[in-house]
Amino acid sequence: MSQPSRLERVDADIWIAEGPVVSFYGFPYPTRSVIVRLPNGALWVWSPIPLDDALMTEVSGIGPVAHLISPNKLHHLGLADWRAAFPAARLWGLPSTVRKRRDLRFDGVLEDTPPDAWQGTLEHVMFRGSPLLDEMMFFHRPSRTVLLADLSEALSREFLVRHWAPWQRFIARLWSITEASPKAPLEVRLSTIRRRAARAAIQRLLAFDPENVIMAHGAWQRHHGRVFLERTFSWLSPQLPTASTEGNQ
Repeated sequence: MSQPSRLERVDADIWIAEGPVVSFYGFPYPTRSVIVRLPNGALWVWSPIPLDDALMTEVSGIGPVAHLISPNKLHHLGLADWRAAFPAARLWGLPSTVRKRRDLRFDGVLEDTPPDAWQGTLEHVMFRGSPLLDEMMFFHRPSRTVLLADLSEALSREFLVRHWAPWQRFIARLWSITEASPKAPLEVRLSTIRRRAARAAIQRLLAFDPENVIMAHGAWQRHHGRVFLERTFSWLSPQLPTASTEGNQ
């Protein structure tokens, strides 16, 4: 009897792989990785989750793993396993991640301009507003998909009931990290002092007119991605452009 697929297809050449539930300061969180097949057939792996034999076999079946991406300094735990399994893959991270994981050899640093290896397929948008967390946000052009690691957390009611105690669920609602109110973690929102830079980054993201939004933690959005992002980042400023206001300009 064949095993169920570990990969969920989002669109042509983009898949999701669900990871284990992990504890972050005593609070359980779901995890997720995204795999993109580039035009040359090579695979680009965002926020690698823990790797097992079944996942390694299935991933290898869709192409050679060429790039391993850490979008921020919190998303690094799966890098070593993937690097060991796919030694030819190049490891990419932000300067904050490179400083944190001095035990790993990074092949490239993520910058505002995408490298030649995926230029034209994936766009970079850097969030620099908070001293606590910088993150590279990505936009996959062919599927119109935005990738967010920790700048939006949308824990579903089902997940919270199953994994969070009642008092924790109250905190999730208070922090606005539920599917009903999917914002960045409270500490990131409170520490975002460079709001002009943060707003500019989100405005650039909105300009791509995304359809899907995939987050590492929580229910991802299969439709109306731009509207979702406008709601998610409304905490930055009521002046963020919306589809309706832009249409009247």
